[in-house]
Amino acid sequence: MPLNRKIKEIPVKSPFKSKVKNMKAIVLAGGFAKRLLPLTKEMPKHLLDVGGVPMLTYVLKKIFELENECSKIYLSTNSKFKEKFESFLEDRGWNKKVELFIEDSRKEEEKLGSLGALNYLIKKKEIKDNLLVIGGDNIFEFSLKDMVNYFRKKNGDVIAVYDVGDKEKVKMYGVVVLNKEDKIIDFLEKPEDPPSTFAATACYLFKSETVKLLNDYINEGNNPDAMGYFVSWLYPKRDIFGFRFKGKWFDIGSFESLNEADCYFKKKALDT
Repeated sequence: MPLNRKIKEIPVKSPFKSKVKNMKAIVLAGGFAKRLLPLTKEMPKHLLDVGGVPMLTYVLKKIFELENECSKIYLSTNSKFKEKFESFLEDRGWNKKVELFIEDSRKEEEKLGSLGALNYLIKKKEIKDNLLVIGGDNIFEFSLKDMVNYFRKKNGDVIAVYDVGDKEKVKMYGVVVLNKEDKIIDFLEKPEDPPSTFAATACYLFKSETVKLLNDYINEGNNPDAMGYFVSWLYPKRDIFGFRFKGKWFDIGSFESLNEADCYFKKKALDT
């Protein structure tokens, strides 16, 4: 063979690409937010104004950055606020990017719970892919692309975790304990005596094998509401890793946190 003959190179595919190629995303926005009454009497919490735009805008824009990895986005809410979310999506031209999924509940007592609604959607849409699950009131500044890369690297389920830095403040959240590989070795929902200051945020990446286990969890009669209870049930069975992030994070469930987020993003807009 002549020495100057050009050899055709065969492109090498990433060993991680197939693991997230068929990822889907679900945004949970089905609560009635009683702690924010009267603001939430006729308006869902997730569409309240934060820094000049509806709160949900921040979450969806983060997911839109994953267009090369995420094949479908579902927004799960209740029938009471169906029209509000439809208008929100249509006004921004996002109704083609996001599919609204309605849980048949018009008041708190009819709710399936966060996990119940999630499982209902998964079964109805026959989701068998890797799954990104985010709370619609969970605002963060990190890039979801970084979390997806971490998911690829660890080849396990991932939860975004934030170091609150205060054991008194972290009592309000699900608290995780991580080993040196950042694998979750303990999880406690709103503990009186927190074993760490790492809070689990409402941002999860589950492998397709884990998605199937949610139905088992529900069928066993476990708590269908807080995601933390599912994580407590799950971590002894599956490898779950904590994705540590920095920057601002807002879990909006009170007037105080709503005002804090609103002031922060208004100031940020003025500074840019």
